[in-house]
Amino acid sequence: MVSLEYLMTSLIVVLLPGTGVLYTVSAGLMGGRRAALFASVGCTAGIIPHLLACALGLAAILHASSLAFQVVKYVGVAYLMYLAWVMWRESGVVAFDASAQEKKATSFAIKACLINILNPKLSIFFLAFLPQFVPHDAASPVSHMLLLSAIFMGMTLAVFTLYGLFANAVRAYITGSPKLMRWTQKTFAGAFVALGVKLATVER
Repeated sequence: MVSLEYLMTSLIVVLLPGTGVLYTVSAGLMGGRRAALFASVGCTAGIIPHLLACALGLAAILHASSLAFQVVKYVGVAYLMYLAWVMWRESGVVAFDASAQEKKATSFAIKACLINILNPKLSIFFLAFLPQFVPHDAASPVSHMLLLSAIFMGMTLAVFTLYGLFANAVRAYITGSPKLMRWTQKTFAGAFVALGVKLATVER
């Protein structure tokens, strides 16, 4: 049985703006509805390895090994800096070619997935978070954690999709002004730099 406390806590965690939310919003603004949906799916898929690691106990290895944590962390920092650079150099011109749009949407999904995969704090978070809501008398603790993980993923997909669709709704106001579009892109680029710096200072 899943407690109401878990549902409410998970919803609050998912609603809090973070790297995934920022990227999904940027996808909705820069790439449109399709890109926002793909980014939402990508962000959700990106937490699967962390949830599985927690359920199978692998996150404990990451928590115990300083070297493993630092390696994953700095790869994640480098990736965030790369995303900032890509967004900074974008011209702000929106392509309407169907095949190009499909490829771009797929690219948003892949990048969103990597953003979460390369964040070692997620494994540590789930390792500390999920076990609190597994009943002591659960017949199969692992199965119960997998159920909690599935619910968390469902919430993530739903909330991130709403963030992305909201961004797409205001997209017309931004794409209509090339100057505003460039300013928005540079703002997101700066935000990714800030998130990269923040991740670099994080300890286990």
